[in-house]
Amino acid sequence: MRKLFFLFIFIAISCNAQEKTSYSPEDVKICKSKFEFSIDHKLETKPINEVMIAIGKTFLGTKYVANTLEKGDKEHLVIHLSGLDCYTFFEATLTLSRCVKEGKTTFENFEKELTKIRYRNGKINGYPSRLHYASDWLYDNARRGIVKDITKAIGGIPFNKKINFMTTHVKFYKQLLEHPEFIDSMKKVEEDMNKRHYYYIPQDSIASVESKIESGDILLLTSNTPGLDIAHTGIAIRLNDGRIHFLHAPLVGKKVQITKEPLADHIKKVKKETGIMVVKPLEP
Repeated sequence: MRKLFFLFIFIAISCNAQEKTSYSPEDVKICKSKFEFSIDHKLETKPINEVMIAIGKTFLGTKYVANTLEKGDKEHLVIHLSGLDCYTFFEATLTLSRCVKEGKTTFENFEKELTKIRYRNGKINGYPSRLHYASDWLYDNARRGIVKDITKAIGGIPFNKKINFMTTHVKFYKQLLEHPEFIDSMKKVEEDMNKRHYYYIPQDSIASVESKIESGDILLLTSNTPGLDIAHTGIAIRLNDGRIHFLHAPLVGKKVQITKEPLADHIKKVKKETGIMVVKPLEP
């Protein structure tokens, strides 16, 4: 009877833990392998931009998987490293890189750092606390000294666009459909975003500022979709041709890869992408 009681307590604790964080044994294995790779290559001694590239390249060939964060009814931390979308790819790379630089290389350290990066003020407080919009992610993480927006400094021009995609396309968001009370919270997020001053480098100007972009910088590709700020994300990487290419998780059916052609040429072939915001990861 006593054994059954303790078994019940163990199951209850496990279920509660799963509510807080969702992950699989494969995710733990992948995370540990990235840290082992970092230690073997002494990445902690290198600048964070170099760490970003080294770790980012270890994800090459990882399949693209969409909507991995939309699990369960209650907002909680979701870790899914075996399949990535463009957002979770650069987010995981940044999280791992910061852990390596700080010498905090356990799965628990990764959980803690990912929460800090993914959520407003680093705190999980319901669905609206997740930084859904990439430019909102940029603002919040820059404000907390995790990254720096260098777009204006390298020649960016004002990015004047009204952001309201989530609240005008509620049908695309399960949580907003099932919890209408979140819509007002997201409207407030959008209103705050629309009061800020953002900058971007238009498509035609990217080649002229390439020398000011470093390998390991995070790139947010601006969108021409009404109400939407960012169409795609990834990491800048300078190859042997001296040009900036794009390390990214492209789309469903593809895998994490590096563009064959320079970013300045690649982006011109994608009508929905109008330019870039350039984000520098800062040393922890």
